Amino acid sequence: MTVEEWVPRLAAELGIEDEIDIDAILAIAGDVAHAVERKAAPVSAFVIGLAAGRAGGTPEAVAEAIRATRDLAGG
Repeated sequence: MTVEEWVPRLAAELGIEDEIDIDAILAIAGDVAHAVERKAAPVSAFVIGLAAGRAGGTPEAVAEAIRATRDLAGG
């Protein structure tokens, strides 16, 4: 199964109807992995999702959490 197949199935199972921007999540995970350490990438993705959810779960909240993470990671 590919990530493109997995993510929509997972989202549906968890009751998430919004489209997930896989490319954006992979990009920020790569940024964190290179700027911090590899193990920080999946944990950061989780924290981004948690923060975005607490901020309303909108695409804008996700984008803001990604932006803040990128800024903190240095770029």
